[in-house]
Amino acid sequence: MEENPHKGVTGLRRVWLATGYSLDGLAVAYRGEAAFRQLVWLAAVLIPVALILPLDAISRALLIGSVLLSLIIELLNSAIEAAIDRISLERHPLSKASKDMGSAAQLIGLIMIAVVWGLVLLG
Repeated sequence: MEENPHKGVTGLRRVWLATGYSLDGLAVAYRGEAAFRQLVWLAAVLIPVALILPLDAISRALLIGSVLLSLIIELLNSAIEAAIDRISLERHPLSKASKDMGSAAQLIGLIMIAVVWGLVLLG
């Protein structure tokens, strides 16, 4: 098996490079994925609301965590879609299943936002 030359970087240089790759990933997702942009704007509204509401720390963490988790899910969903599209743009049942499962994960993430926010605010 061929060794990846990028895996030998360690220490602070690895942290620095990883941070750059992460920021690149966020930029690519924001520019290229409408769903991610929508979630970023939703987070830009909901997170400050969660910080302003008179709540205990656990409730606040649940509200913010549910929003951040949905952003994570969308990044993973977009990564799955990009990998599938890189392999082939041909319609294939396994490609469809992969993309549909990523979408289903995001649907569950959005339902979680609604449930958590509903329970915290109405409970």
